[in-house]
Amino acid sequence: MPAFAHAPYATAYKPFSIGLTPLDLKDWLLPDERLLTDLAEKDALLAEKRDIVFAEEPDTRASQREVLDLVVAHLLAHFPERYRRDGATIVIDGTRRVALDADEAPFLVASRLMQEDLVLMGPSDNGYRLIAAALCFPSAWSLREKFGQNLDGIHVAVPGYADGMGARMNRIFTALKTELPVWRWNWSIYPDPVLHHPESKARPRDWFGRRDDEAFIRIERQTLRRLPGTGDILFTIKVATDPIAEFRTHPEGARMAAGLRDQVLMLSEDQLRYKALAEHRDAIAARLAEIAEEAATPVSA
Repeated sequence: MPAFAHAPYATAYKPFSIGLTPLDLKDWLLPDERLLTDLAEKDALLAEKRDIVFAEEPDTRASQREVLDLVVAHLLAHFPERYRRDGATIVIDGTRRVALDADEAPFLVASRLMQEDLVLMGPSDNGYRLIAAALCFPSAWSLREKFGQNLDGIHVAVPGYADGMGARMNRIFTALKTELPVWRWNWSIYPDPVLHHPESKARPRDWFGRRDDEAFIRIERQTLRRLPGTGDILFTIKVATDPIAEFRTHPEGARMAAGLRDQVLMLSEDQLRYKALAEHRDAIAARLAEIAEEAATPVSA
């Protein structure tokens, strides 16, 4: 996504709300100008840290294959200028080649085609469980820790989850219809633009040692759809990072900086701790106020 392509923090979006919106499937996957760069990083992670970024239960290959087929069909249909088929190979931007018949899990093949990460949830007696994932760009959560857990286990640390959010989320997963996929946003503030952040939230993260306006906004675009064949639920996550300092020069920078400041100040103590901002809220809010004022001030001729 181009810089500041999306700014949910400058809208009526409420932090720590489920906030689902109907998804037009033509907008399911959205490759952008970072496509080849992100795919190269995925290749490196899959080669060097496969046990950290990939996991599967042995009976999930049918669902994984269904996902791969859906991904290939979508990319070829909606982005023919970037994706073309050459026999059993997909050619991306004329240079990158991905073999569809590679001797590896279908999720790994699909991950090499798209910037989005893939998380598969399957039904069980205890609700939907995480049963397969190709997760190269997690936002401070460990696939090893979460794998095999149900929705309640995955979200146990999320503020407010036990107070109604969890019951609602379980109902959403149970009732989700194949023909009615949904999507949502999430945002965090990180000290760097690195996409691969597999740190566990159970470990403290005292990240901000530099000036607070050198931090980055991390935006997640998340989609949720039920697979028409197997009935499992696929969760996709696409991450983009934007430098806070560039609010100063963006045409909407004043509005976005002010909106982010308001969102930060809206967070409760538990929410601040969850986002690793408890020690930095006041400094970040003050810096955002200054940036908003600077961005709103006309440059002298």
